[in-house]
Order: sequence, then C-alpha cells, then structure tokens
Amino acid sequence: MIDWATINTVLLDMDGTLLDLNFDNYFWTQHIPETYARESELGTIPSIDDLQTKLDIKPGTLQWYCLDHWSEQLNMDIPALKQELAHMISLRPFVLEFLSRLKNSHCEVVMVTNAHRKALDIKMNQVDIAHWFDNIVVSHELDAPKEEQAFWHRLQEINPFDPARTLLIDDTESILRSAEVYGIAHLLTLLQPDSQRQARVDTDFPGIHHFDEIMPDAGQP
Repeated sequence: MIDWATINTVLLDMDGTLLDLNFDNYFWTQHIPETYARESELGTIPSIDDLQTKLDIKPGTLQWYCLDHWSEQLNMDIPALKQELAHMISLRPFVLEFLSRLKNSHCEVVMVTNAHRKALDIKMNQVDIAHWFDNIVVSHELDAPKEEQAFWHRLQEINPFDPARTLLIDDTESILRSAEVYGIAHLLTLLQPDSQRQARVDTDFPGIHHFDEIMPDAGQP
C-alpha cells in the first residue's frame, strides 16, 4: 500500500491513530455526563440536557479541542478528570514496532495533533512515545486545527516538508480532506480508531486496521 522509497516525511495523528480512541470516547460520552449529573443540582435528565446544550459547538474548531474552554464552560477541571482515567490510555496494536521502524528509516516523523497540550502531556506521561518523534506539533500552538488550511501552511513554516513526498495517517476524514486540498499526496485512515466500536466499512480514503499492514522493512534506508 505504501512505497516507502517515495516518502520523506510521515505525519501521524495521535488520538484514534497512535492511541486507542476508546479513552476519549468513554471520557466524553460516559465519564463527563456521569460526573456532571452527579455534581449538578438539576437532576440526571435535565442535567444531561444542559450538558448537551453546552457541548453543542461545531466540531473541528480549536474550541472543540480545547480543555481550558471545556473546563470553563462546564465548571469542571477537565484535565484533572482526564488524569483520573489515565490508566485507560493505551497504544493501538503495532504502534511501537511501527515507530521503531520509522525511526530507523530515512523518514522524518512528526506527530500532528489537535489535542490540547494538557491532554498531550497526560497521554505522553502514560504511554511514553514522545521520544520516537523528530517533532510534535500541537494545533493550538499554530492557532488553527488540522481541518483548516492555515494549519498546513503554518506547519510548513515551522517544519518544512514536501507535500508530494509526505504521508499523513489520521482517523478523521475531514482532516484528510484538508490535507488533500493542501497537496499532501499520501493519505491513510484507520478503520477502527476505537477498539470497542465497530470498524468502519466505507471510508473516503484508503484504510488500514493496524500498522503491521504498512510496516517499513527492517533496516530499509
């Protein structure tokens, strides 16, 4: 699926790509509603309706990914609540083997994530993979999410890359479409970002189940 001789830069998403998305899905769909209902004086059903109203902003924006925004909106310490569940953070299958092969290849390897820096720190403290990357780029620090063209232009400024020789692997298809518009030539998605949910069947981009399907050869220059 990948001709590694044509790739100089590998851009890797974090949540749902390197990490099992089950952590985030459980956090936002179960842990936050349960905690909000417990701490709310409205009662369970009204409190869940109130929570849903507060959560109803457009996905794919910086606010959507910002833990500080949600801490303020919900009057909850979102980073602390994430830390409570840090034991649930886990790597997807074959991630370490894949990163090790990339590290020993000719490719530059960059993590590009929409995750808030506080979330990134919690997750890297748990799985300790930061050292495998030549650079880690957080969209909040570029003032644009990966869904926007501004992200890719600003990424190019701080970490130059040749779009024609770049591979992006991301589980979010709106992000892959944005990268395609920018000109990134090699795009892959994950068919089962959350190990506890059903694998996706129809995707707009080529998909893999696990990284063993695209592993560079050991010792490949």
